[in-house]
Amino acid sequence: MTDSPLRVLIIGAGIGGLALGQALVASGGVDVRIHERNPDAAAWLDGYRLNINPDGARALHRCLPIGLWEAFTATSPTPPGGISFRTEHLRELFTITRDDMTGGSTDPADGQYGVSRRVLRTLLLAGLDDHIRYGAEFERYSVEPDGTVTAHFTDGSTATGDVLVGADGANSAVRRQYLPHAERVPSDAGGFAARLPLDDETRAWLPAALTEGMTLVMPPSGRASMFTSAFPGRDALTAAISDGVGLAGLGLDADTLLDDTDDYVLWSVIADHRALPDDGQDGPTLQARALDMVRGWSPALRRMITETDPASIAVMRFRQSTLVEPWPSATVTVLGDAIHNMPPVGGLGANSALRDAAELADRLLAARDGAPLVPAIAAYEERMRGWGYGAVRESTRNARQATTANPVARRISRGYFRTRSALRRRHSRPQAVTTAPRR
Repeated sequence: MTDSPLRVLIIGAGIGGLALGQALVASGGVDVRIHERNPDAAAWLDGYRLNINPDGARALHRCLPIGLWEAFTATSPTPPGGISFRTEHLRELFTITRDDMTGGSTDPADGQYGVSRRVLRTLLLAGLDDHIRYGAEFERYSVEPDGTVTAHFTDGSTATGDVLVGADGANSAVRRQYLPHAERVPSDAGGFAARLPLDDETRAWLPAALTEGMTLVMPPSGRASMFTSAFPGRDALTAAISDGVGLAGLGLDADTLLDDTDDYVLWSVIADHRALPDDGQDGPTLQARALDMVRGWSPALRRMITETDPASIAVMRFRQSTLVEPWPSATVTVLGDAIHNMPPVGGLGANSALRDAAELADRLLAARDGAPLVPAIAAYEERMRGWGYGAVRESTRNARQATTANPVARRISRGYFRTRSALRRRHSRPQAVTTAPRR
């Protein structure tokens, strides 16, 4: 280990960049500087909640100091349901249970969590005030003669480090310079998305399957499917904070964790992009178009759309990263959406970013302790491409299956899940016990 600390510049204070920062700061011996273009910590805390799967949970556990990890588990509800595949009339095809996802493990690090984006980012920011510079919009980097990397910002300022990490999201300026051929391109799919409040009134008519986990609705024909994800847990979060989870000792304000955590069900109608309305349509127009796509479906699914505030309905065409061949590694690298952005079908984006952060932290800490730096980054990039590009392929495949108009393909998908469900029922039946006859 050298006398001077390893200097790491992180561009972007999203989930992946902050998780990496937490891991490096907690381990010591690393000078971490996070540069965020937004003016303050509150500027980018809004958004839909996140499903953290066991891969993401294990990665987050590796990144967070113990106090923050305990605060995360105490303030993040564990959904009782997994993901259920159902017909347009909500008949069950197959369900991947929570135990299926966690392998039956009771270790919180193997858990599945439904977490407020605001809560997670607030926790990830804890203790990093001295390491983050806001209002720093990245422009470009240059590699110096001594091998160090200098980041240049639009205000004319610079910062120099041994490593520069692009954690600046789907439109990454770092990626555009580092890997200009790794473009982000439009997907063939898109969708509507909105949130329906999950309160006593809506619980009275919503089927239980739509209030306990995730659901993917697969009709036998058409060019659309529907995804829902329930995010209960405000009461549990309030109770955790009231009971005390060490938040004050972490420098956290309980009020900020409670902000924007009302329970809701996220619903999304996923469709071929050609079936989506043009940009600029108002909420009632989007609502009517979404209802038209689910004509004849379960009344509960249609009611979810009609009971939603039209002003909250958004429509977008999905985009995804181009999968490129391995590149020569350097003292610049990227993580998360900056390199493997994917259609939001399957909830893999944030989890992949957390895996990146944990792996890169391990490799940089090895370099801190004397391992060669560029080979350490190369080892990270090799593993990151494995799961990151795998997640892009899986999300793209999910989007394609959700939007195909091919009735044969849809019947095959539905038949596959029915077969899995039948096999599970058969294997779960108690076996008859036979006794050999006495001689």
